[in-house]
Amino acid sequence: MKPQNIYIGFTTIILFLFSCRQGSEKELPVMNSIQLENSILSLTKEATNLNVPWDLQYDRINDAILFSEIGGAIRRLDIKSKQVLLIDSIPDVYQQRTLGLLGMALYQPENEQAYLYLSYTSKKDSSIFSNLYRYNYNPTGRLSNPVQLLQIPGNTGHNGSRIVISPDKKVYWATGDAATDTYAQDSTSLNGKILRLNLDGSIPKDNPIANSYVYAWGFRNMQGLTYSTEGILYTSEHGDAIEDEINLILPLKNYGWPLIEGMIDTEKEKAKVKTLAIEEPIKSWTPVVAPAGLAYYGSDVIPEWKKSLLLTTLKNQSLRILSLSDDGHRIIDEQVLFQDQLGRLRSVITLPNGDIYFCSSNRDWNPQKGFPKQEDDVIYRLRVSEKTHAPILHPQSVDTQPAAKDGHALYEAYCTSCHKSDGEGLTNTFPPLAKSNTVNGDEKALLQIILHGVQEKNMESIKYEGAMPGFSFLTDAEIITIANYIRTNFGNNAGKIESSSLTSLR
Repeated sequence: MKPQNIYIGFTTIILFLFSCRQGSEKELPVMNSIQLENSILSLTKEATNLNVPWDLQYDRINDAILFSEIGGAIRRLDIKSKQVLLIDSIPDVYQQRTLGLLGMALYQPENEQAYLYLSYTSKKDSSIFSNLYRYNYNPTGRLSNPVQLLQIPGNTGHNGSRIVISPDKKVYWATGDAATDTYAQDSTSLNGKILRLNLDGSIPKDNPIANSYVYAWGFRNMQGLTYSTEGILYTSEHGDAIEDEINLILPLKNYGWPLIEGMIDTEKEKAKVKTLAIEEPIKSWTPVVAPAGLAYYGSDVIPEWKKSLLLTTLKNQSLRILSLSDDGHRIIDEQVLFQDQLGRLRSVITLPNGDIYFCSSNRDWNPQKGFPKQEDDVIYRLRVSEKTHAPILHPQSVDTQPAAKDGHALYEAYCTSCHKSDGEGLTNTFPPLAKSNTVNGDEKALLQIILHGVQEKNMESIKYEGAMPGFSFLTDAEIITIANYIRTNFGNNAGKIESSSLTSLR
């Protein structure tokens, strides 16, 4: 431990004791109320001016929210005093775009050593790694005795990852496929998997594959992981251009990536599963919503949401309430809150008292239009209230995903999150479409890019970090509509493409 952390730990004790003597929680202004069928919820900002909080954990000993920031800091929000204290900084975190200090899991048993499990990326020479570490977590909040449990290949994207501790005291680590297509289906690789470990990092004797950490496989880039009170494990996962997923995780099951995307609904996918057993998701989204943190709500405090999964999303910038069937095996309803109001939402947790905490991610690598705002990033709280505060919000039901028809709607559904609503892209990551030679040039070359994507990451002599997926799943009419939209907007003035130009490229 660094010397300054001794001082931080001492300060933590004093502030915690002081907050206890206060005897009541500091009240914060209510931003607005959420009206449910029978309940009223209040939304408050519990902490502001944070640097991309990535994972939230509940510290029951100190009644606090422990959170990671992507740059490497671990901080603690005292629920009563609202004080935010730095607990520690992880020195070898490599932070770039989606890389950094990511998932955490806090294990606090009665009268035993508490542990904090961390997942983060590191870099040595030109190689990137994903790491799983265990630290001792003392009652004062200090970290000590770091132990590396696993290190696996990483990449400039698709590093996952979340961690949970199961009721039977096993560590589950959701790993990304490190943007390598062969890893997820390779049972000897630890990428693109759900891994299961003992608390000390050893392989459990009852794992489904002997002498292997692998519990389930076939994943692209999981961003959420949670257990229900009934002991069911769920994940949220980013698809490519389509089919973001919620999966119910079972041992020794193959979840398909990259052979299958989402539901088994194309002729090619149906042919594959005749010879290969694939587990379908219990929910998928096209257009994608960029699902992030996932939490189970099992409390009676908000009866309308009991037995639901709470999901934060980065695209559409929302908190989604996914109601589960009685057996927990199906999602039977979906409601959306805060869409495009609070920005990108990264992590969510539920507390024993029924409160819900979630955080924004507006200072990350991919800010959306109008963000970050002055107080970003923020940790929010939802709590049952006896009175309403204007403005009053109502969750919006999602029956079916509306089909995008015109060029603007299609662009917003499939292109905005990367190329932005103004077509300017993201410096060094996604190329601009505005006044682009590629957009205004040869029409068949542009259609090839839309159909099949771009992997070499070089456009007009500039190297970009972000690859582009193919959109061949769209109809010919939709592809032509998107192509003509971008060729006649963002300062572009190219000729109209006829559908016959696409026919020979399929």
